[in-house]
Amino acid sequence: MSFPTDAKLYHRLRIKLVKEAKACGIELRQSYTRKSKQSLVMQSRYAHARQMKRSRKEIRKLKTCMGRVVRDVERKVSGNVELKDRFAPLLEMGHRLLKQKRTDSGKLYSLHAPEVECISKGKAHKRYEFGCKVSITTTSKDNFVVGAQAFHGNPYDGHTLKEAMEQAGRLADFTPKGIFVDRGYRGHNYEGPAKVHVARRGLRKVKPSLRRWLKRRSAIEPVIGHMKNDGRLDRNYLPGQEGDRINAILCGAGHNIRKLLRAFLLFLFRRLFKNRFQPVAG
Repeated sequence: MSFPTDAKLYHRLRIKLVKEAKACGIELRQSYTRKSKQSLVMQSRYAHARQMKRSRKEIRKLKTCMGRVVRDVERKVSGNVELKDRFAPLLEMGHRLLKQKRTDSGKLYSLHAPEVECISKGKAHKRYEFGCKVSITTTSKDNFVVGAQAFHGNPYDGHTLKEAMEQAGRLADFTPKGIFVDRGYRGHNYEGPAKVHVARRGLRKVKPSLRRWLKRRSAIEPVIGHMKNDGRLDRNYLPGQEGDRINAILCGAGHNIRKLLRAFLLFLFRRLFKNRFQPVAG
């Protein structure tokens, strides 16, 4: 996924407006096709050369071009109800882009998926991810996924535990005896019968049986990594918020199917080699 910079968003929205106006037979005062493309190229070159003052100047040019096209389209469709309804989503996104600032919340990061949010990861190699939060629930022993749910609005991790446990109990038809979570779930909203154990650094004062389960909690991290890389959880092609929820569940089901197929193939190989190298007495 391309990183959603302001310059790219301005340029892409102007292209969409010009294309839609051409399809509807609306003659614009100016399309800024060549000027906007040239400014986008120069902005990236200036930013790469660390000439940020020149780069910001090109961004302002791109914003001006998009704003002029937005206002021109508004004037041309003002007297036609059908055209106003057709251009309403694009014009709304245009006004959002013109008004939003760097420190605002609820910014627009994607034109084809306006529900995308910026999630701060707190990691040096990848500071941000764009999409929505997904809660993964696995079994403690075999790491089978029993719950996968997408949450929009960038909620606090602890406030997703109650819904995640309700979904796991509904899908897997079981009641957990203990729940092991990371430190992001401190201050959770779960009020069920199971006890919630939050992972912590100092484990010397914890009894050995509980210490093993707290260490076992880390096994969910490679599960999430495999679901992102092998199960395509990191890129969703289904539209809308409902598509995010469906994609999360499908990725969880795909992870379980891969585990079952791997176990079945291992069982076949063992039976094959066991029969092939049977000792023969003579």
